[in-house]
Amino acid sequence: MTLDERKRMLSALGLVDWQPRVDGALAPTASRVPTPVAAVEAQTTAAPTDVETSAETRPAAAASHSVAEESAPVPALEPEPDETLRPAPTSAPGDEFGPVSSMDWQTLEAWLATRDHRGASRPVFGIGARDADVLIVGEAPGANEDAQGVPFVGRAGKLLDRMLFAIGCSRETNVYITNICKFRPPNNRDPNPDEVAADWPILERQIELMDPKLVVAVGRVAAQTLLDSKASLGKLRGSLHRYPRRELDVLVTYHPAFLLRSPGQKAKAWDDLKQIARRIAAA
Repeated sequence: MTLDERKRMLSALGLVDWQPRVDGALAPTASRVPTPVAAVEAQTTAAPTDVETSAETRPAAAASHSVAEESAPVPALEPEPDETLRPAPTSAPGDEFGPVSSMDWQTLEAWLATRDHRGASRPVFGIGARDADVLIVGEAPGANEDAQGVPFVGRAGKLLDRMLFAIGCSRETNVYITNICKFRPPNNRDPNPDEVAADWPILERQIELMDPKLVVAVGRVAAQTLLDSKASLGKLRGSLHRYPRRELDVLVTYHPAFLLRSPGQKAKAWDDLKQIARRIAAA
C-alpha cells in the first residue's frame, strides 16, 4: 500500500492527525489525540434530540475523552470486610458476673456497683440481717443515703430505728432494709418508671435470696410500686396484701419522714408495728 493510499484510509477512519514514523517510533507532535470513530459517526449522523444533552449545552470536557482518560487503569475496589475478623463488641460493665438470677449477695452487690449511677455518688444496696424474716423496702435513697451508701439514715432513719426497737427489732439482728431504687434520683424526686425498671431485678434477687416472711412497704411510692397499685397509702395501709409476683405478704405503713412532719399519725404507725411484731412471733 502506497503512502497516499494509507493516508486516505486513515483519514476515512477519522485519524486525520496522522504522523509518519521516524526510526520505528511516532514523530513528536504537539497534539496527536485521535478523534474516536464512534464520536465522528455520532456527530455526522445523529442530531441532538434534547436541548439538555446537545453538544451546544454540554461542557467541552464532557464531549470527548483523552487517551489518558480512556486508558487509565480502573482502581481496584477494596474488599468487603470479613465479618468474622471484626472485633467482638465490648461487654457492658458487669456482664461478666452472669445473670442476676444466679448471683449471691456478694456478687449482686459488686455487680450493682458497675451499673450506671445515674448521677448519684454511689449505689445504696441495703443493710441488715440477710436471713431476716422481715424485709423493709423504701422508695429510693435521699441525700444522706447517697452520701453514706446506707438506706434510711438521718432523722428519718433514726426514727425508723426507734420504731423497730420498740418491737424488739433492729437492722443489725432481724430486719433487712433496702429501697426499690438503688441510686438517688436527682433532687430527691420520686423515681421514674425507667429507674424503677433498671433496679427492679436487684430487688427481686434480694427477695429470692432472703426468702422473707413479710415485706414492709414504707411510704406511698414503695407501696404503689410493690403492689402495682395506684391506690392511696391511706387505702393500702391497715391490712395485708399479696405481693403480685410471689407468695409473700406485704404490709404498708407510713414513711418515717412523713411521721416527722405529721406526728399525729404515729398512733397508726404503732398499730402497723404491732402487726409486724405478731408476724415475727408467728414465724
